[in-house]
Amino acid sequence: MEIAKVIVDVPAKSTDRTFDYLIPAEMRRWIEVGSRVGVPFGHRTVQGFVTSLHERQEPGRFKLKPIQELLDLVPPLPPDLVELAGWMRERYACGEIMALQAMIPTALKGKAERYISVSDTESQAAQDGLLLADTGMEDDSEREIVLFVQSRTQVPLGQLSRRFPEQAEMIKSLLRRGVLQESQYIKDKLQKKTLKAVDLAVSVEEAEAALAAFPAKAQRQREVLAWLLELSPMLPVAMKEVLSGLQVSAATVKSLEDKGLVTIDDVEVFRDPYRGRDFKPTAPLPLTHEQQHVYERVVGQLDERTHGVFLLHGVTGSGKTEIYLQTIQRCIEQDRQAIVLVPEISLTPQMVERFKGRFGDQVAVMHSRLSAGERYDEWRKIREGRVKVAIGARSGVFAPFKSIGLIIIDEEHETSYKQEETPKYHARDVAVKRADQHGAVVILGSATPSLESYHAARSQSNDEFAPLLLEMHHRALGNKLPEVHIVDMRNELRGNNRSMFSRDLHQGIAARLEKGEQIVLLLNRRGYSTFVMCRSCGYVSTCPNCDISLTYHQRSNNMRCHYCGYSEGVPETCPECGSEHIRYFGTGTQRVEEELAKLFPGIRVIRMDVDTTTEKGSHEKLLKQFRDKKADVLLGTQMVAKGLDFPDVTLVGVITADSALNLPDFRAAEKTFQLLTQVAGRAGRHQLPGEVFVQSYTPDHYSVIHASRHDYLSFVREELKHRRVLHYPPYCRLILVTFTHEQLPLLVRLAENYTANLEGKARQRGWFGSLDKFTGDVMDVLGPVASPMPKIKNRYRFQCMIKWRGNIDVIGLAREVADDMADAVQNQKLLISLDVDPQMLM
Repeated sequence: MEIAKVIVDVPAKSTDRTFDYLIPAEMRRWIEVGSRVGVPFGHRTVQGFVTSLHERQEPGRFKLKPIQELLDLVPPLPPDLVELAGWMRERYACGEIMALQAMIPTALKGKAERYISVSDTESQAAQDGLLLADTGMEDDSEREIVLFVQSRTQVPLGQLSRRFPEQAEMIKSLLRRGVLQESQYIKDKLQKKTLKAVDLAVSVEEAEAALAAFPAKAQRQREVLAWLLELSPMLPVAMKEVLSGLQVSAATVKSLEDKGLVTIDDVEVFRDPYRGRDFKPTAPLPLTHEQQHVYERVVGQLDERTHGVFLLHGVTGSGKTEIYLQTIQRCIEQDRQAIVLVPEISLTPQMVERFKGRFGDQVAVMHSRLSAGERYDEWRKIREGRVKVAIGARSGVFAPFKSIGLIIIDEEHETSYKQEETPKYHARDVAVKRADQHGAVVILGSATPSLESYHAARSQSNDEFAPLLLEMHHRALGNKLPEVHIVDMRNELRGNNRSMFSRDLHQGIAARLEKGEQIVLLLNRRGYSTFVMCRSCGYVSTCPNCDISLTYHQRSNNMRCHYCGYSEGVPETCPECGSEHIRYFGTGTQRVEEELAKLFPGIRVIRMDVDTTTEKGSHEKLLKQFRDKKADVLLGTQMVAKGLDFPDVTLVGVITADSALNLPDFRAAEKTFQLLTQVAGRAGRHQLPGEVFVQSYTPDHYSVIHASRHDYLSFVREELKHRRVLHYPPYCRLILVTFTHEQLPLLVRLAENYTANLEGKARQRGWFGSLDKFTGDVMDVLGPVASPMPKIKNRYRFQCMIKWRGNIDVIGLAREVADDMADAVQNQKLLISLDVDPQMLM
């Protein structure tokens, strides 16, 4: 193959296509689809990915530039992921390079570095014995610069400028005159980890003979050689182990190298985030009747090696994880690989322990709490076939396995599976498409499936990707679901209880403390208080960049914006009216912790929120303390609502059940029901019975009532009635188009232009109309209007919503209109973002 089609790493409308490059003869055996290359693009070198190979250039085409460098001997992306990126481009209206970049670890997102070397002419002159003075360099400083570069072959430009900080103009002059030359190479952000290792340089027999002949004065060298002979089956061994194990110096080992008996080389080692951890091996558990039915259906599909999608609806504690483990085992027995996705906040040490305990070193784990180097090495284990199972959050769906048999998405309803930055993909849909490429099986597991997934399964949709519904209605251990009590906080106020704890919850906590049992408390907020307000004039401290209230944090005694990071001190008096009656309002995790300490002296509380879990390993440390019963209460935000299994937790309290109900989001009721159901499932999972108190100011809301009854089907029926009337998913699809600009009048004008152009093109194609009045294929446009968050980071935000149903290419139309406005948008510095099937409308 002589020609490579390359997608270049230049995210712009005009470059969202392939460019042809000539493959140099020496690279033709190495370059494949998925290879990462450095190519000349304009006056610079950029990274790119090879998407296809061709034998020869089409006749009449201009002369092609050659590929400059091959960045990896083994392509980082297999061909199926390159194909998948093309599908994502169409499905999510994103640039193909953005999709490709989402598939590789941060360490491989390299950029071009500039290097300086002596020109070929100057190098030849030096070889011919000519003096630098003969080439027109009379200045000693110029001669020093050239000699410095020549002694190192080539020097990074940054290093050269630091070495000669006062000679910038002189270096430029040498470049212009051709004495020095500049080249660019792509360099990755991270390198492989290596360490010094010692190995025998001769056969065991020769080493034994040398050992016998060693003089008495070389006793230390003799000890080292004897030790290496004992370890010979396990060589090479790290140099630091030799030095510490035998208490010898590096010079002793170097003497053996000088004698030709050992070698000291840099060897690559994998960074292992779980090095030194022992995972207790576990055996498969006997399955209940319900579990066995589910297992047989999934394994039957696996054995056929054909694509299939299953929606596993199982109550909390029904044993979904054991189904995952046993189906993965069958997948491995077929010599295929499995991907397990869990929400980031559910990727707890407890979850990792269960998979590592069953499959040991066959498991790679990728999540954001690992260092960049650890994530890179876990990814390489997958690419090199060293493991069979990959566990990760959203981006784990791109694990570069070559023969996938099973993809599991646990808690499939979680909105965190939808990426909010470009490319705005949903891991669930990408997983189904990727499984289709491999003839693999997908399991979507949840106690509270998303309405879109459940409706597709129950309606027996003709869509080839629609899931088959499998259900488990009982807990695996036979114990009952916990009893849930709804507490009307309005009655608490009428009864003069102004505490954040109702009387029932207060008594429940006291009873558990007396019995030595444990408690989980959920508050869907972080920080100390929600906002700071003046009681005299109603002033609320807001972020000057984002137009939202600042959150008070007690530990740092400041107010922070959770969108842009802006912070300021707490005012002693109101900036508007000067009143001293400025107070903290709302409830945060810090404040709940403080209140617990007042009401229950000596209570031991572990607080888990974004503020307490920023350090690496903090999740594991806090959960281990709770598991070891070093705390009575686990208090936290959403991260305590799922994925946790502690036998002594018998009480769950939800401080504010309805905090999300009034958000401007059509999924608010669904998210509230899911969160309450999930956190209630943390109680009574083993022998001890569980109890749940849900505190609410809207106790008669159907999402709260049905969650208290563990009644998913009744909630679905009621919620779907609202969705059908209002034409929301699953009865239609959505695209959220967001416009942002620093100037509000210009933003409004351009947003209106986009909407008008979109509506006009839709009318021409016969697509436009009200979903209320038309049946069949139809689309409608709502807006533009100001976004619920009208200003973030000093940019105003407007949005419009596109609704459609049927088999019409609305995604392509929305992208076409955005592309038509590209020049105006670029000139005016307007940003247009398309979010297909959005999960957040804020």
